[in-house]
Amino acid sequence: MVRGERLICASSDLVEGGPGVRFQVQEGEGLAAAFAIRWRGRVRAWLNRCAHIGVELDWMPGRFHDDSGLYLICATHGALYQPDSGRCAGGPCRDGGLVPVAVFERDGGVYLGQD
Repeated sequence: MVRGERLICASSDLVEGGPGVRFQVQEGEGLAAAFAIRWRGRVRAWLNRCAHIGVELDWMPGRFHDDSGLYLICATHGALYQPDSGRCAGGPCRDGGLVPVAVFERDGGVYLGQD
């Protein structure tokens, strides 16, 4: 799990089933792309890295859901992920999954880290 603490976005920026918000997190000695979405009322965040080959998932900035809106999808090869757990739900990701990023909501904001 990736940790730290800083404001990512306003809570209102994450609408159920809407676009995600991209941001960066410290990973080792460098920065890694990450994203946050709202799923069933909760904010979830993941490294923006497909378990299959490590490319970013979104086909357009902030577009992480498949056409059904039920899964997160890698635009490159179609790997599907559960939005609540990040586990592979189908496609070439097999038993892989997304790497979670700890986030929380407080006072109308979404923050990197743990409350």
